Amino acid sequence: MSVSENIAAKVTGSCFRPSSGSGALPVDRVAVYLASVGLELDRSREIRQFAGGLANLNFLIHVDGKPMVLRRPPDGELPKGAHDMVREFQILSRLWRVLPFVPRGIHLCTQLDVLGVPFQLIEYRDGVVLRGIALPFPDRAANLAEMLVGTLARLHAVDSAAVGLEQLGRPEGFVSRAVEGWYRRGLRVAQGPSEQRWLQEIWGWLAAQKVAERRPSLLHCDFKLDNCILDPQTLQPNAVVDWDMGTRGDPLFDLATLLSYWTQAGDPPCMQRLRQMPTALPGFPTRDEVVARYARLTGHDVGDYPVFRVLALLKLGVVFLQLHQRWQGGAIGDERYAEFRRLGAELLEYTHTNLRGQCA
Repeated sequence: MSVSENIAAKVTGSCFRPSSGSGALPVDRVAVYLASVGLELDRSREIRQFAGGLANLNFLIHVDGKPMVLRRPPDGELPKGAHDMVREFQILSRLWRVLPFVPRGIHLCTQLDVLGVPFQLIEYRDGVVLRGIALPFPDRAANLAEMLVGTLARLHAVDSAAVGLEQLGRPEGFVSRAVEGWYRRGLRVAQGPSEQRWLQEIWGWLAAQKVAERRPSLLHCDFKLDNCILDPQTLQPNAVVDWDMGTRGDPLFDLATLLSYWTQAGDPPCMQRLRQMPTALPGFPTRDEVVARYARLTGHDVGDYPVFRVLALLKLGVVFLQLHQRWQGGAIGDERYAEFRRLGAELLEYTHTNLRGQCA
């Protein structure tokens, strides 16, 4: 175990699932496919599945003498547009050229006879992943917060055309499509008249709002602390991972997504139960302070941020309902998902009670 893996094990538990091993992948088929494209899988090295995450599957393998990550979507029926390995590879094979914290996409396989789904090989980056609400170095809270907002600002400053990503996504009408899309997804997973009513009223409020015209930025769409692999000494990002929802659109959507996970003192129980980041601990800035810092770093007008706050919370509630539905249908065996329906419903209620720009 490397030094940073050892630190990570102390912080988050093991970096790898203890019972997976090479049996989690059809090793023979993977090896034959890789050989057909001029790559050699090292069969003498154990294949291990990374722990953490709630969806995509990631495995540490060795190819041509180098550690790499084999990444594939989860099993079962997937929401439209989610877990898109082709889109993610398009981003990772280009963006690393201008942002050092983006791991390089090495190879994309779209042949379904190998794993049944597209998969990709990604450059492996070592480091520490901080999950949950524990913080082993409380004196570094402010540094972590500055790292998060600064990393997001660096991403949003990239010229997409300069890295060949000017055709990524459909930035025109991005916000209205996001509102409609998350509303429709919510209708498919919401249960009971209260959830349906909350969705209807949230959608109606969002559809009536006007947002500023901004130059489209490259977006990560799920940027948060545990999607950063950190240098254990500096706590700067060695890698930002999970780009499968990446696109171009309004940068405030990324900011609001980050802050939808940003729990602080006074938040309701549903926000406290997210347990995504340790931001409720002393030393972290408030969400309002993060918004102000982002505005100073980027020069963006953030006057319409409350609209994006509501949209991001809607998205978060619907995602948890989707994850619960997949667990309920047997596609996922992880018992953590059993509580996600209640959490998703309470997040929708929380969003509904804060429709008038009061989601601080």
